[in-house]
Amino acid sequence: MFRSAISKSVLNASSSRTVVASSSGASRVLARAYHEKVISHYENPRNVGSLPKNDKDVGTGLVGAPACGDVMKLQIRVDENGVISDVKFKTFGCGSAIASSSYMTERVKGLKLEDAEKIKNTEIAKELSLPPVKLHCSMLAEDAIRSAIRDYRQKRSTMSDPKQKGFIDVTQSVVTGQTVATAHPGAN
Repeated sequence: MFRSAISKSVLNASSSRTVVASSSGASRVLARAYHEKVISHYENPRNVGSLPKNDKDVGTGLVGAPACGDVMKLQIRVDENGVISDVKFKTFGCGSAIASSSYMTERVKGLKLEDAEKIKNTEIAKELSLPPVKLHCSMLAEDAIRSAIRDYRQKRSTMSDPKQKGFIDVTQSVVTGQTVATAHPGAN
């Protein structure tokens, strides 16, 4: 779809100058416009979707770039060991923004939170061969994962607050399998 849209615009631009571009000529122009990895992530984005934002093990990062209008939502699900077990994204933006989001989801899945927050936009830009004019897309992906981690940690810290009204802390022993529920009704 992306290739055909670019190819059509290349062919249309070429035909207005009465020069007919061959499909191989369109491919060369396309190759200069976006790297194959960007096209791959754009045409076949990985981990698109949403996670339930109110789940205590889900962190949500929502970031945007006012200059270009790109908006990126990235969500992580973290297991009991602090490892990102699932990740989803939705991005409204250009091909580079979508590719950066898609790549980030692949990159962070299976990482500990501490390792995921160390990922820099330069790594994303290098992996996707983003041109300088598209570096803001990789910065959005970096901001999105950090925002999701921050949201997860903040949610977890408030969930363990015994003063929160209506909070029930449920734990289960790995050894015995015994489940213990402790009610924290909070102050009225």
